[in-house]
Amino acid sequence: MAAADRGPAEGGDRPVWRIRDRTIHLGRPVVVGILNVTPDSFSDGGAYLDPSLAAERARALVSDGADLIDIGGESTRPGAGAVSAHEEWRRVGPVLERLQGSIPVPLVVDTTKADVARRALDLGVAALNDVSGLAADPRLALLAAETGAGLVLMHMRGEPRTMQENVEYRDLLGEIRDGLSSSLQLAIEAGCASAQLVVDPGIGFGKSARGNLQLLAELGGLLSLGRPVLVGPSRKSFIGKVLDLPVQERVEGTVAACVMALERGARLFRVHDVREVRRALDLADSIRRAG
Repeated sequence: MAAADRGPAEGGDRPVWRIRDRTIHLGRPVVVGILNVTPDSFSDGGAYLDPSLAAERARALVSDGADLIDIGGESTRPGAGAVSAHEEWRRVGPVLERLQGSIPVPLVVDTTKADVARRALDLGVAALNDVSGLAADPRLALLAAETGAGLVLMHMRGEPRTMQENVEYRDLLGEIRDGLSSSLQLAIEAGCASAQLVVDPGIGFGKSARGNLQLLAELGGLLSLGRPVLVGPSRKSFIGKVLDLPVQERVEGTVAACVMALERGARLFRVHDVREVRRALDLADSIRRAG
């Protein structure tokens, strides 16, 4: 059952995220399951290119406890090249068609292209996840405003192909906060309601391993933006560098990063390993509430 159906009543200091005809209550941790339908994503590239396998995976993520499913058709790993809107839709479209009306949680499409976003919204997608923070295609904000779709705005320096070329910051948190503030302002000016918007500091996107650790440690500094914070540390390279582990052995590191982020105010968690993260966050949240 989705968080939209089991969350507390709206009001008071309990934050919400409005995504079309649903309200996602964020009084408890919300887990967003990752479904990459790409040949070259860093962790699971090529595993779900077959739309039937992708749809099966989406249902498994829901069974494991995902509150939303995030579907992406273009890799954003460091060094990844761009793909056309046509190719991105060729990967994503058949999966959305299989899942439309047959899955009990909202669907999110991870895209920077308005053409892909428009077609996804026509198939009932509830939210858009823009890793460029509207830098790639500001029309995404107009689409969100027109449809009431949720919009995740992420911080990234540059683009996936170049983002790891310059990972030094004079003021890491300050620069990320300023960048996200600018993205939020663009979305509001395009007509989005504040309640539609979520911010993501972009762990692993144009940051060093040390920078990612610092970002998680100082995550609470982003709460001043007034919007819910989503984090995506799942299986990222900084975990591998700290623990000296390959990508498929970074589950425990992902869990630890998510729990620390929860403690610092994050409310949405985008991950591959939904079952493990769901259980850890639910327990951590119960401890947090008992204090």
